[in-house]
Amino acid sequence: MSGATAELGAKNLEIIHEILPSARRVAILANASDPFHVLFLDDIQAAAKSLTMDIKPVMARSGELEDNFAEITSWGADAVLIQPSLPQQQIASLALKHRVPAIAPTPAFSELGGLFSYAADLNALFRRVAEFVDKVLKGSKPADLPVERPTKFLLSVNLKTAKTLGITVPSTVLARADHIIE
Repeated sequence: MSGATAELGAKNLEIIHEILPSARRVAILANASDPFHVLFLDDIQAAAKSLTMDIKPVMARSGELEDNFAEITSWGADAVLIQPSLPQQQIASLALKHRVPAIAPTPAFSELGGLFSYAADLNALFRRVAEFVDKVLKGSKPADLPVERPTKFLLSVNLKTAKTLGITVPSTVLARADHIIE
């Protein structure tokens, strides 16, 4: 099973554009120690061209998150998109402290204080993984099983964070949201 997290960066960027249509500068906080940051950044940079957004990759290393947010705010970022392998709670708190809308392709990020999250439905993924485990336990060879990508995604919006940041979330986004935090 694939979580398709790296590939969701572009979709999250599109939703940033819907919620913050005037946003032109988006920082990407990527995990320097996670090799998937390359795929994450590539997907986002390709999408940014069609949305006419400037992207600034910021490579996060252990213990540097406060410095990373200082760099993000000094650059004048309108929003920051977070790679999921970074510490979500700490980043959500720093984003609110620095008053930068933060987004991540992980289901719980908006519950931690992020503006929104768009990610694969983990419950649906876990059910499919259980089916794969069942097949293997019944004799199927793992190499014979196909790699699957998620088919169900969840959009979660944190209206408390939006209000704190002075952001009005469009009704079109709220109508599509699977989860709204008020």
